[in-house]
Amino acid sequence: MTLMTCSSVRRRLQGFHDRELPVRELIDVEVHVAACPPCAGDLREFESLGEALRLGAVPGPADDWTGLQPGVISRMRAEQNESWAARTQRFIDDVHLVWIGLASATATIVLTGSILSIVQAVPGRADSLAGVFAMLSAPSGSDLNPASLDGRGLNKGPTPVMVPTVPQDGVVYATLENSTIPDDVVVPLSVKVTKEGRVEGLEMLDSSANPVQVQNLMDALSGGRLEPAQHGGSPVAVNLVWLLANTTVKPGKT
Repeated sequence: MTLMTCSSVRRRLQGFHDRELPVRELIDVEVHVAACPPCAGDLREFESLGEALRLGAVPGPADDWTGLQPGVISRMRAEQNESWAARTQRFIDDVHLVWIGLASATATIVLTGSILSIVQAVPGRADSLAGVFAMLSAPSGSDLNPASLDGRGLNKGPTPVMVPTVPQDGVVYATLENSTIPDDVVVPLSVKVTKEGRVEGLEMLDSSANPVQVQNLMDALSGGRLEPAQHGGSPVAVNLVWLLANTTVKPGKT
């Protein structure tokens, strides 16, 4: 505890009355006031002045303040909620959600269309698993499962198939007639002839011939048509080996 003089205590009476002093100073001032009648009288004057100020203040309505504040706040909120600014803000918020929904739907449609176009654009491969299953399930003699020339596997029994023929008024006949294959060369070609007579899968089995001449010939034959193979009076697709040769017939000696 610190002994304080009357002058130092009087300077701290206001803070002591309002309890604003540190705890140690509060204790020192309280001990001094209890033992010093003049300082105790000054403290009582502070207390009397504060009591007079409290009594002189205008009292507020005891019953109205409690109910008035919630009512005013509720009314202000209701007015603000119905104002044009609030309505405009709500409209903007709603339109914002609509635009988000439209953008999401558009993106979904575009993505779906892109995926479908990619899937449809990818050609099916004959050597894929789906292509193998499709070929095995297709009937013999169809374009997916061409028949052999001996007729095995066809529903009408093992009767030979009438091989495709070259029509004299077609592109294939004109191409073969104008070909420049040497006399001593035979060109074997692997080919598939569809039920409509289209030439597909043309491939050279022997590369001994002039590759330029044979390639030009193969390009011309690939766009031509033959009379399709026949089996039991119906056209069938067949796989065959086509031997191309330039034969010159010489007259015999007499």
